Amino acid sequence: MVDTVVETLVGLPPILVLTLVIVLPALESSTLLGLVVPGETAILIGGLVAHGGALPLWAVVAGGAVGACLGDQAGYALGRRYGPGVLARTPRVLRRRLDLARARRLVARRGAWAVVIGRWVAVLRAVVPMIAGAGGMRWPVFLRANLAGGLVWATTVATLGYLGGASYRYLERELGIGEWALLALIVAGVALRAWLHARRGRREPAGR
Repeated sequence: MVDTVVETLVGLPPILVLTLVIVLPALESSTLLGLVVPGETAILIGGLVAHGGALPLWAVVAGGAVGACLGDQAGYALGRRYGPGVLARTPRVLRRRLDLARARRLVARRGAWAVVIGRWVAVLRAVVPMIAGAGGMRWPVFLRANLAGGLVWATTVATLGYLGGASYRYLERELGIGEWALLALIVAGVALRAWLHARRGRREPAGR
């Protein structure tokens, strides 16, 4: 089953994968799509496809960084133009997932570093640029943080996807671990991440 999934992803048309690598991160903070489909998903798949040889890894990194930076610039411009009220105009189904208080505290405490730090959490990545723009962060300061954060993030995520493809092949071929064992490990990792996220969510109200 895992092998089928991997082969399907690797078999996707390279131009489609590269397009998704650029477009999904670009839509994250400009349209709040990141609350539903994190842009890192496309970059991880891009890294996996790069390991299969259909795309160079540098193209995945470059595409992800460009998309991420353009999307954040659009989010910043929306916040700058329309102010804090821009987030109140989002669809109700998305507003329920907005963690605005956390994002505002992060920007207030960390300034430009919030743009870099927030990129690693999907819900913050979607709203921090707008909050930075609405809060009056100077554009040159935001731009530098955006470029640095986008490049480091895209490089890390694409490399993880690339190494994930290498690790999968190694575990299956060299160590004899079957695909069901690999699937169990993936499910366990997803469950652990969900549990940690829920635990942080329970602690957050107490810290407010």
